[in-house]
Amino acid sequence: MSRTARAPREAARLLAAAAERARAGTGRLVLLRGATGTGRTTVLEAAAEDAAARGMQVMRARCSAGDSAFPFATILQLFCPGAESPDPAGDGDERRTGAGLRKVLRAHAERSPLLITVDDVHLADAASRRWLVESARLMDRLPIILAVTERSQYDVDPPAQSLAHGLSPALVTTHTLTPLSHSSAVAEVRSAFPDADDSWIEDCARAGAGNPLLLRALLDDLSDGSHPVVPDTSAALYPGAFSAAVQWWLDCAGPDTAEVARTLAILDEGWDHGPAPSAGFPVLHIPSLLSELTGVDPTRVSGWITAMTGLGLLRLDGMSRARYTHPLLRDAILIGVPAARRRAAHRTTAESMLHRGVASEIVARQLLLTDAVDAPWVLPVFQEAASLALREGQIEDAVAFLRRALEEPLSDEGRQRLLTELGSLEYAVPGSSAAILRLTEALRLPGPPQERVRAAVALGTALTGRGRTRAGVEVLRSLYDALADRPDLIRILRQAFLQLSDKELLVRQEAYKRLVETAERSPESISPAGHAFLVKYAVMAGRSSAKDAMLRLRGLLSEPADPLSEPYLLGTAAAVAQWADELDEAERLVERGLAGQRPDVLHPMQEALLDTRLDIIAARGDFTRLLADPLPATTTPRNAHAHALTALVETGRVTDAERLAEAFDLRTAPESWELNRFLYARGRLRAANGDLAGALHDFLECGRRQSAREVFSPVVTPWRTAAAECHLALGVPREALALAEEELRLARVWNTPRTVGRALRVLGTATGGRRGMDLAVEAVRLLRGGPAGPELVAALLAVGRQLTASGESSRARGILREAAGLAESLGAVRLRDLAEEALRASGARRPTTRIGAASLTDSERRIAELAAEGRTNAEIADLLHLGRRTVETHLTHSYRKLGIRRRSALSTALTGGTRRTES
Repeated sequence: MSRTARAPREAARLLAAAAERARAGTGRLVLLRGATGTGRTTVLEAAAEDAAARGMQVMRARCSAGDSAFPFATILQLFCPGAESPDPAGDGDERRTGAGLRKVLRAHAERSPLLITVDDVHLADAASRRWLVESARLMDRLPIILAVTERSQYDVDPPAQSLAHGLSPALVTTHTLTPLSHSSAVAEVRSAFPDADDSWIEDCARAGAGNPLLLRALLDDLSDGSHPVVPDTSAALYPGAFSAAVQWWLDCAGPDTAEVARTLAILDEGWDHGPAPSAGFPVLHIPSLLSELTGVDPTRVSGWITAMTGLGLLRLDGMSRARYTHPLLRDAILIGVPAARRRAAHRTTAESMLHRGVASEIVARQLLLTDAVDAPWVLPVFQEAASLALREGQIEDAVAFLRRALEEPLSDEGRQRLLTELGSLEYAVPGSSAAILRLTEALRLPGPPQERVRAAVALGTALTGRGRTRAGVEVLRSLYDALADRPDLIRILRQAFLQLSDKELLVRQEAYKRLVETAERSPESISPAGHAFLVKYAVMAGRSSAKDAMLRLRGLLSEPADPLSEPYLLGTAAAVAQWADELDEAERLVERGLAGQRPDVLHPMQEALLDTRLDIIAARGDFTRLLADPLPATTTPRNAHAHALTALVETGRVTDAERLAEAFDLRTAPESWELNRFLYARGRLRAANGDLAGALHDFLECGRRQSAREVFSPVVTPWRTAAAECHLALGVPREALALAEEELRLARVWNTPRTVGRALRVLGTATGGRRGMDLAVEAVRLLRGGPAGPELVAALLAVGRQLTASGESSRARGILREAAGLAESLGAVRLRDLAEEALRASGARRPTTRIGAASLTDSERRIAELAAEGRTNAEIADLLHLGRRTVETHLTHSYRKLGIRRRSALSTALTGGTRRTES
């Protein structure tokens, strides 16, 4: 049986049993105790009705706070309802009056058994309480049952002694009415709303806070069925029974308790959307804080919090803070509290928390609910809170803190810096339109030159990111004259100009033309970062080898670094290192560059570094990581979308790939290198789907656009080899051969295994015969010396197919099985399927796919064994002289092959033996 039914029924049984004894001539005092709202009055009234139905006399009294000034006011209600004088003796002597009243009581009892009910006896006047105690001593000799209710709730003001204090336990039966358990509350809500969903019922039960009175009032307000969710504010409820019940509960608790309850509700407002419990913030001692704010005894406050938590009105959150169980309850407690008082309390709370060493984020949440404080400690609190929120990935919280900080009195320089940070963060919030306005305002403010440059670079980056590249670079150029005496800052603006210009063809041509002319005229005037841009430009134009480019960049990196220019140098060098297959070095440069970035200030190299990180992951063939993070919500495709589209195609998720490709209308997308890369990725999707004409269109369009940008090298988008494969499949070998030969020529200039191997593979397929076989074999040899990824699988597949075509099926099967195994380890489903199809064409009865430990490559097995021994990724990387990312990639592949998800399962999986599946 649920507690909601059991508690009143137990009380009713006690009263019924006492009534039976009274009818037999032996009375008793029955004391019903309980917190406000637990149903004491309801039980007492039910007992009176039952007694009357059984023929007993019933006398009733209900005490109130106003009775205390009139002796015997409560007793007068029993014997003289409506009388003006409570003194039957007429002389004011309490003993004589008491004796006279007891004489009247006996006279009533002689006529028939009697039930006397006194509700809320804790409010009775002193004379009535003494009379009731003395009368209780006689009950066991009279056919009288004295049923009394008493509030027993821990309040800040210590309560008066219980009526039963000083009475022998043999004379008193005491019963305490308990609050509702959560399950009982849920049952009561479900009984009232049987069709409601479980979450609504749970929410309603929490708002009722285990208190029968509050829950019934809430159910009355919700009875019209117009609330699909339980509201957070009392204003949403009609007719307002819940808020009235809460106010009555506060009135019953007394002024000090009500003050503490309301102050806690004010604090609770500032804890919404707080930091995660795992964030490591110190525990705030709420009783001490409440005591400071209200001036009451902290010991009593602590006891009250403990009691209210036990009753169900409060709960402890993950940071051990006492909070109300539902926002609706908190809101009802705050009814009538003026907004000015609430703001003042939040301000006082914030300062008190700061002095107690509470984390800035928690202090800042209180300040969000105040007016401007105009104190020197406020701005640092908001700035530190925003930094903490950023580290936790809570950008919207950081924005809220900085927006509120703008309301404080600030100098022009302080406002400029804050606007730059706020605009940069608002740019990252989906749907926000305020970033450009904030950054424009920041740029217009008079401030130190370096701050103006920061604002200009951030604004230029934001405008470019919104597709307004020309406007973005014009912002940078607009400061040239004003900073004529600061060549160091002019260089920063020009480097930002170069980076942003990559987004638009004409702007890019203009920017690099000026850079080249300046380098030819006065190379000493160009910074190391500017020279790095020239190296990158030469690489993309197909005029530099990987060896020469990396030698030049390493020399530039060894020169003394200008902190403002360093991000441009690191980002540019990282991109070229990735093209050169120096993946570990590229990764180190990316991480170094990102470590120097401020997440709260927009910088053009931040996105570039993140793009290079994706390029590195793609070069390693780690499709799982490419698909791990959510894609940016943009209207035009970005580098992340292109990589995700390719990864979806390679992992066989064609439907998802088609959905992603259809998300963008490339006909209206502004020209950019990212659009070109997405075109290339869409071409791969179309080729995988058999739409060779559509794929060829995408590859050739990508090539046309790249050539217009003077990007001829295949290091960025190898569109020529992709188009050549389409030509071959369409039966146009001459065009295929021309494209493949041109790609090989450019690839040999760059001269890395990945680019040369890919070009050799396609040229070998286009050439055919013994010469074609030699080219494909050379491609395999080269690719074995580079990142062992999808390109090696494709080269093995090309060799296997040519061997089959030349009648050497036996040799072909071994190579094709290697291709299938490597594709399996990479999760490259498309290539694996092609390899197994080629195996079948070679005469293999049933292509073999290995799974389990036997499917691991030598490198994967070695790394997995070390991980199984308990070594960390960093230790494995140091031991094997590998990059940490390489170790992580191999372990990811191993987990997939072994069918496990946790490191702890490695040991068992590695000793599970060899399994082969014949398909």
